Amino acid sequence: MNNQRSARDGYDSYLWYRSAAERGNPYAQFNLGLLYKHGRGVARDDRQAAHWIHKAAQQGLAFAQNHLGVLYYNGRGVPPSDRAAVRWFRSAAGQGEAAAQQNLALMYKQGRGVPRNDETALSWCFLASEQGVASAQAFLGLAYARGVGVRRNDALALAWLRKAALQNHAGAQRNLGLMYKRGQGVARCDHLALAWLRQAAAHNDAVAQRLVGVAYAEGQGVAADPQRAFAWLLRAAEQEDADAQFNLGILLANGRVGKGGGPAGGVMRDDELAFSWYCRAAQSGHVLAQYNLAGMYARGRGAPRDDVRALGWYRRAAEQGAASAQFNVAVMYANGQGTARDAAQAVLWYRRAAVQGDASAQNNLGVMYANGYGVPADDRRAAQWYARAARQGHALAQINLGAMYGGGRGVQRDPARAFMWMCLAAEKGEAAAIANCAVLAPAMSAPAMARAQELLLRWRLRVQNGRALLST
Repeated sequence: MNNQRSARDGYDSYLWYRSAAERGNPYAQFNLGLLYKHGRGVARDDRQAAHWIHKAAQQGLAFAQNHLGVLYYNGRGVPPSDRAAVRWFRSAAGQGEAAAQQNLALMYKQGRGVPRNDETALSWCFLASEQGVASAQAFLGLAYARGVGVRRNDALALAWLRKAALQNHAGAQRNLGLMYKRGQGVARCDHLALAWLRQAAAHNDAVAQRLVGVAYAEGQGVAADPQRAFAWLLRAAEQEDADAQFNLGILLANGRVGKGGGPAGGVMRDDELAFSWYCRAAQSGHVLAQYNLAGMYARGRGAPRDDVRALGWYRRAAEQGAASAQFNVAVMYANGQGTARDAAQAVLWYRRAAVQGDASAQNNLGVMYANGYGVPADDRRAAQWYARAARQGHALAQINLGAMYGGGRGVQRDPARAFMWMCLAAEKGEAAAIANCAVLAPAMSAPAMARAQELLLRWRLRVQNGRALLST
C-alpha cells in the first residue's frame, strides 16, 4: 500500500515538474532532471536527465551547472568530456557553488580538461573549505601536510584536517591519526593516533583498519591484542588492502598464543591461511609478500615444497629491487634449485644485491670472482667485494678477506691485517676463524702482532662510535 502511494506521489511530482519545466522554470527543469536521473516517478533515462539539467544550467542555476559538469565527467547521458566538465564546474564555482569549487580543484589536481596545476587546485579548494566542505578541508589539510601546491605547514595541516575529521570525514581522520603517529607538527602520541584511526576505521576505511590492526599487533597506543589485530587486519584485507593481507600473513605464520599456551587471547599459527593471504598480496604486486610467499614454497610451509615456484616469486620480488630476494635468486641459480645451474645468472643477481649493500651478496660475489664462477677470475675484485662485506661485520667475508691478506691474493700480503680480520670473525664464534688465528699467531713477528692489535683496537673504537672502518 505504501509503495503504491509512494509511486503515485512520485508520478504526481513528475507531472508537476514537467509542466513547470516546459514553461521554463529552471528549478523545475533541474528537479525534473533529477527524477530522470534517479528513476523516481518515471523510468530512469540518463539522456533526458542530462537534457533537463542542461536547460537549467543554461539559465545560470549554479547547482545545475555543477551537476551537468559531473555528468560530462562521468559520460552519463552525454558524451564524456573533461573540457565540458571544467567549463560547467568553473561557471558554477564562480557563483560560489562549493561543490563545484571542489570539483574544479580536483580537475586541476588531476590535470583533466585543464593543465595540471597544484596551486590553482589549492586556491579553489580553499574557497570550498571556507564554506565547510569536509572533503575540501581534508584535501587542503593533506596539501599543507605534504607541501603540495603550497609551502608545507604542519599547523595549518592539523587545523584543516581536524575541521574535516570533526565532520566525520574518514580520510581526514586517518591522516590526522597519522600525524599524531609520526609526531608531525604535534607531539607524538600513539593513543591519540589510535583514537582518530579507529574513527576512520569505523567508516570502513581500509587503510585505517589496517593501521588499527597493526597497532593492536604491536601494542602501539593500546595493550597488544593479537585477536583484535587479526579482526581489524581481516576487515582491511577483505577490501583488497595488500599491506593488510601481508600483515595478516605474518600474524598467521608466526602464530601468537594466549595465556597458558592456549589460543585464548592469541592467534594460532596457520601456515595454509598465511600462505593464502601472502598469495593474494603477492599477486597484487606487494614485494614483501612475494618474498615471503617464495619462502613458503622454498620451505614447504602452507603448500608442498616447490623450488620452481619459489624461484618465480623470488624473481618477481627481485625485479622490484628487493635485495634479499635478489640474493636468494642468485643462490638458487648457483645451486641449481628450481632451475638449471647458471653461474652467470648467479653473478648477475649477486651483483644487483651487492650494489644495494647486501653483505651476504657482496661476500658471495667475492667468492665468484675468487673462483672464476660465472665471471673471469679476478682476485683484486674478489678482495674488494670481501672488504665491503667485511666492513659490515659479515663473518665469512672477514675470514675470506683475512685469507686474501694472508696469501697476498688481490691485495699486498699483510699478516697483521690477515690476523685482524680473522680475529674479528673468531669473536663471532666462527670455528674456521678460531682455528686460523691459532695457526697465524705463533708465526707472526712481534711488530706484526703489535700492529694487528693496534688495528683491532682502532676497529673496535670505530664500531663503538658508530663509524665504519675506512680502510682495510
